[in-house]
Amino acid sequence: MDWAARGWLAQLAFTAAVLLVAGLRRPCRRWFGAEHAFQLWLLPPLAMLASQLPHAATSSAPLPPLVYTITSVVGATASHADAAGGFDWRTAALLLWLAGIAVVLGSAVAVQLRYRERLRGAAPVTGVSASRPVLRATSAGVGPALVGAWRSRIVLPADFHQRYDTTEQALILAHEAAHARRGDGWWCLLAQAHVALLWCHPLAWWALAALRQDQELACDAAVLREHGAQRRSYANAMLKTQSAAFALPVGCTWSPRHPLTERIAMLGKHQPGKVRRACGSLVVLGMALALAGSVYATTQPGSSTAMATQEVSAQRYTLKLVLGFGGEPPRYHGTLCLKPGQFHDMIETNLGKLPQWQGRFTVVPAEHGQLEVQATMSGGPLARPANPRIRMLPGQQGTIQVGSKLADKDGKVVEDDTIRIDLTPSIGC
Repeated sequence: MDWAARGWLAQLAFTAAVLLVAGLRRPCRRWFGAEHAFQLWLLPPLAMLASQLPHAATSSAPLPPLVYTITSVVGATASHADAAGGFDWRTAALLLWLAGIAVVLGSAVAVQLRYRERLRGAAPVTGVSASRPVLRATSAGVGPALVGAWRSRIVLPADFHQRYDTTEQALILAHEAAHARRGDGWWCLLAQAHVALLWCHPLAWWALAALRQDQELACDAAVLREHGAQRRSYANAMLKTQSAAFALPVGCTWSPRHPLTERIAMLGKHQPGKVRRACGSLVVLGMALALAGSVYATTQPGSSTAMATQEVSAQRYTLKLVLGFGGEPPRYHGTLCLKPGQFHDMIETNLGKLPQWQGRFTVVPAEHGQLEVQATMSGGPLARPANPRIRMLPGQQGTIQVGSKLADKDGKVVEDDTIRIDLTPSIGC
């Protein structure tokens, strides 16, 4: 269950980070600017990475309480499933998760290839100053866009020079060049990878849409820092640009996911100065360090987890005992309250021709949230003392059976010298 525990840790870290970003992105945009608000999206992958970092005592360190509880429940359900019919649902869940990853990645690759298919016949554009190669598509419905992450390309629509005037053309090129300079293609690739890994997490899909929105607002802010006097032309260029039919998985298009009204409204707002932007950088850096440290500390074996372990080991356990002899209905039903390591002794003398039987039972904590029932038995059908042990999750029943049966040639039991003991341990009395 190590992979399951690590998966839960990563999802919990991702959830906490995304909720933090959701609460801070708008205030951060208002106080420090859209570019620093977009940098908040560093927090989810950073938190997930911090949750997976090893510690010096990883092999023996207990899991955090929440993850410990979750994995214990998972283990209990799996154990009941195994007992019922040998079906391990964890394997099925893993296969389903891998299938979901394949579907999401396959869909993204198909969309990316479909977009690149529409670029067939695109001609290079000369005479423009851009940090990436510029292509003119054969259709007016393709572009403007930045396509790809590694060796990205700027794509312009076929009617680029007819649709936009000279100033608007320069602003469109500046917008796409800003995407390339900021590495937004790589950001899209990273976001798509997170969605594929966490496809069953609803927040992952919301985060992808919100990241795309903040990405466009940050790019607009970067362009306005250099072309602030041309806000009206920039707004006109936005209004003249057609929304793409679908968002590009790895790349930046003028997609319907980007709220155009919010982008245009931002053009009329005063952009923060250098001092506020510098403060924004410090705030984002501080939050990143604080979040990563908090997530790492959650999995760090320290005094709090040690105290929790001591509390678990100091609590009492309930042990339900049901004893039956010779295949007859149970003659003893008992419920015991034991401290860890405390023994309960039993003696049975009425076993027919068998000698007196003695049993001693105790409950101790075991790994992975299990409880171990330890027994010491002698006499009865046993030729020599035995020390059987059985592990199970709290509330799960286990059985110890000793002795032998004698059957005739037809398979009918004619002599039953067995002792059957059903054990059900649980936490607390």
